[in-house]
Amino acid sequence: MHAPSTVDLPGQCEVCRSWSGGRLCSACCNAHAPVVSRCERCALRLHGSATVCGACLHTPPPQTSCRCVADYGFPWDRLIADFKFRGRVDLAPALSALLAQATADAPRPGLVLPVPLSPQRLAERGYNQAWELARRVARRHQLPADATLLSRPVDTAHQADLPRAARLANLRAAFLVDPHRRSLLQGRHVALVDDVLTTGATAREAAAALLRAGAASVDVWVLARTPEH
Repeated sequence: MHAPSTVDLPGQCEVCRSWSGGRLCSACCNAHAPVVSRCERCALRLHGSATVCGACLHTPPPQTSCRCVADYGFPWDRLIADFKFRGRVDLAPALSALLAQATADAPRPGLVLPVPLSPQRLAERGYNQAWELARRVARRHQLPADATLLSRPVDTAHQADLPRAARLANLRAAFLVDPHRRSLLQGRHVALVDDVLTTGATAREAAAALLRAGAASVDVWVLARTPEH
């Protein structure tokens, strides 16, 4: 994947520290975000000619498709952690440009939404990293975006600290659509944006909430997909 042009000033690549026209040089993007065959529904890597993985065939997720930039691993794990937990919002333009490139040929949604944070988590962090990505990707694709249509009123436990079964239980009824603005969703194709897809539990519950509220379909767009172990 070539490093797309951004509004970044020339500087050192965040990965190899070589001088680059942006935060991520083309050599690192090509090396660490290769175009590979992935499951259309959950973005896990596939081998062979299949287009959907066995797990999604057995239990289809609510989202119609899933797009990602790369597997969650070096160097994306460090960059995403810096972006998400260490206040590195300055990485958002470069990361969102990669996500926009990865979704350039995806069906055009009528609305782009971020996976929301709870009010407590938002106050603690100061920003929602998913919204920092979503609004920039939407702007590049010339699509409308909304930061508050989907909310997460309950401060659930950190997903990363829980096994898969506990993640699913932790997220039941975690997401709500603003009841006064449900008309915005009726019959619309929605893109749901987040930084990382791990077990898929968060995306599954958020997509299901949007479908219950009237969305016609939901696609998931993420920076990184955690590989199957």
